Amino acid sequence: MLDVNVLGLCMCTREAVKSMRERGVDDGHVIQINSGVGHKQYASNPDGHFYSATKFAVTALLDGLRNELSLSKTHIRVTSISPGLTETNFAHRMYVHDPQVAVKKYSAFESLKPVDIADGVIYALSAPKHVQVHEVKINPTEQP
Repeated sequence: MLDVNVLGLCMCTREAVKSMRERGVDDGHVIQINSGVGHKQYASNPDGHFYSATKFAVTALLDGLRNELSLSKTHIRVTSISPGLTETNFAHRMYVHDPQVAVKKYSAFESLKPVDIADGVIYALSAPKHVQVHEVKINPTEQP
């Protein structure tokens, strides 16, 4: 989890920014998919504390990257998309030993759909060049 959520993110971001700079792209956009648990730990999710820690790291790394790019006088923007409970295969893989736990998570209230997250990405990308959308937090209406 640490390798994918933190190290993988760092390596891919490093290469993307390096590519933008090498090609003279000064108005690029780095968008990272974070998580709502990268900002708040939920008591209803006691099994997710390590996952949450990796997403808190993503929040800190993106703030640092944004500061680094700003100090280097580039106009490359950085946006974090932090969705709440989104209906994907994630819970089914996390609770492979007890599939009913995943079913319960997704049936407690209407979860977000992947298209909702895509809409958040489009929102950030469509901002005018002088606007940097730092964070897009998207939650289901009924999620505490």
